[in-house]
Amino acid sequence: MAARAPFVIAGNEIKAGTRQTVEIPVAKLYTHTPLHIPVEVVHGRRSGPVLMVCGAIHGDEINGVEIVRRVLTNSALRHLRGTLVAVPIVNIFGFVQRTRYLPDRRDLNRCFPGSETGSLGGRIAYLLRTQIMENVSHIIDLHTGAIHRFNLPQIRAELKNPETIRMAEAFGAPIIINASLREGSLRAYADSQDIPVVTFEGGEALRFDDVVISSGVKGVIRVMRELEMIPAKKGPKAPRKRSETAANSQWVRTDTDGIMRPVASLGQKVRKGQKLAMVADPFGESETAVLSPCSGIVICVNNLPLVNEGEAIYHIARFDELNEAEKAMDYFRSSYEGDVGDDMIPVHPWDDRQK
Repeated sequence: MAARAPFVIAGNEIKAGTRQTVEIPVAKLYTHTPLHIPVEVVHGRRSGPVLMVCGAIHGDEINGVEIVRRVLTNSALRHLRGTLVAVPIVNIFGFVQRTRYLPDRRDLNRCFPGSETGSLGGRIAYLLRTQIMENVSHIIDLHTGAIHRFNLPQIRAELKNPETIRMAEAFGAPIIINASLREGSLRAYADSQDIPVVTFEGGEALRFDDVVISSGVKGVIRVMRELEMIPAKKGPKAPRKRSETAANSQWVRTDTDGIMRPVASLGQKVRKGQKLAMVADPFGESETAVLSPCSGIVICVNNLPLVNEGEAIYHIARFDELNEAEKAMDYFRSSYEGDVGDDMIPVHPWDDRQK
């Protein structure tokens, strides 16, 4: 059998059965110090999909960086079919400065497809698109909540492409949100090119969380197994229950300024009209309840008690039937019973049933 052709990326050739780190030049700092986007390519001996797994497109969302690192150390990669393109840090500027944005305050995830002569964000998006994305067949994009906001592990995807649905279900997050595409995002551009893509959300900015990281690592390996990139017997077991899909989600905003005291917790089932939090002034002269506008599961909580009028403090995955929400949380808890792989999974508040 003829040897598989090398994988070419940014002018570098990676031979079949090898792995290589490629540094893609991005720009220079004021000090004339060059910056590069690091890419690790694992090119299997046998043909198969080309999966890109990327993190830190928002520079402060660092859980994805650790997820990529752990995936690259997984022994199942010795049996790889196809090619894994791992990009742990997309927004290298934001990562160095510990910020979500680029130096010009643009959001890199609103700059696609980019332009060779556009803004800094447009140029980086163009570089990522032309040097990496044009070579891939599937994408997993890793995110966290914004600063002070903690996301329950979840998959977001537009569930029109059967291959996208297949990836979303294989990942094994408790909740899949049928999320519409946002103009300028990596996900929207990939979809326009018929590249199936799912976004994993979990944890908060500038913080590692081992439960979220372990969930992300298992999810990536499960998707690779579903795509037949690694043998069926390798990697974590498939969860014993299916993910529950929410048709959409809704942010809950406070109508008053003040100090927030949360009532509902992350992962809790809530009913329409149920109290989520109380917002009071520092003197206790006024106090306002924040009520849930819908039934579902709390998938994001703002951990900063100081809030302004109009600020988003909760995110709810909408489930009209609360038994579906209960199934979703049962699924999450069961995912870690007897299937912890190489990691010990610490207990989180959302592991407890909320009545």
